[in-house]
Amino acid sequence: MSIFIDSANLEQIKTAMELGWVKGVTTNPLLLAQSDQEPSTLFTTLKTMTSGPIFYQVTASTFETCIAEAHQALDILEKQLVIKLPPTDLGFKLCSELSSRMPCCPTAIYSTSQALIASEAGAQYLAVYVNRATRLMGDGLKLVEDIAEVLKGCQTKLLAASLKSPEEASQAFSAGADDLTLPYSTLTQMATHPLSDEAIKQFQAEGRGLNQP
Repeated sequence: MSIFIDSANLEQIKTAMELGWVKGVTTNPLLLAQSDQEPSTLFTTLKTMTSGPIFYQVTASTFETCIAEAHQALDILEKQLVIKLPPTDLGFKLCSELSSRMPCCPTAIYSTSQALIASEAGAQYLAVYVNRATRLMGDGLKLVEDIAEVLKGCQTKLLAASLKSPEEASQAFSAGADDLTLPYSTLTQMATHPLSDEAIKQFQAEGRGLNQP
C-alpha cells in the first residue's frame, strides 16, 4: 500500500513529504487552478520534493491533443508521471494507447463496468471517489469492495480518493483499496488520536528514560 497526498499546494506537499510515509502526489485540474504557480513550474518543483509517483490529469478534448498533452507531462515528470484520464470512450481509448508508454489512471470511476474496461485498457491505477460516491450513490465503501472483487488477479491498482476522515481512509483500505490519496486535512489527522495523546502525556509526566535522571 502507498499513501499519497492529494494537493497542488507546495507548502502542504512539503509538510507531507517530511512525514516520511507519504509516497507521492496526486493532482487534478481543480487543484491546479487553485495554485498560484503555472503547472509546468509546479511539477518541476514537485520532482525535487518526492521521488514517488506524481499524477497529472489531461484537460484536452481530442485524442490527438490529449496524446500531445500527456507527452508534454512526460517530458516534465519523466518516470514519475502517472497520467490521469477521464472514464469515457475517449479516456479509455487514450489508456489503451498510452499505457505501454506511461502509467495510466482512469479517474472518477463509479462502476464495476468502468473498472473492468480500465483494466482491459491496460491501466496501472484507477481512482474511485469514495466519499463522493457515498454522497451521490449511498455507499462508496461498497463500491470499493465491488471494484476490488472484479480486479482480483489484475495488475490494475485501486486508488481510493475523496476520503474525508482517517476512519473512511482505513475503511477504504479494508474494503480492498490498494493505495490511498488523501487531502491535507485528512492526512494530518491520520497519525493522531486523543487517547494516544493522553497516554504520551502520562509517559512524559510520570515516566523515566535514558535522558532523564
